[in-house]
Amino acid sequence: MARTKFTFEKRQREIARQQKQKDKAARRAEAKQSKDETEPGAQSGEPGEGDMSDPLPTSEENPGHGDVIPR
Repeated sequence: MARTKFTFEKRQREIARQQKQKDKAARRAEAKQSKDETEPGAQSGEPGEGDMSDPLPTSEENPGHGDVIPR
């Protein structure tokens, strides 16, 4: 017995959806891999991107910016 047109089209949509999910998973894996490769370079002391090693300035370094909020 032959499949109906609706069943065939539905199956084609399912196949397209599954292929799209595979492509998306591959893009995510590629992006994660490229991010992991570039991340150690950012941690090597380059200023800028994500460098959280610098402490926040103290109130002595920024006079007039103390804990008291003027009203």
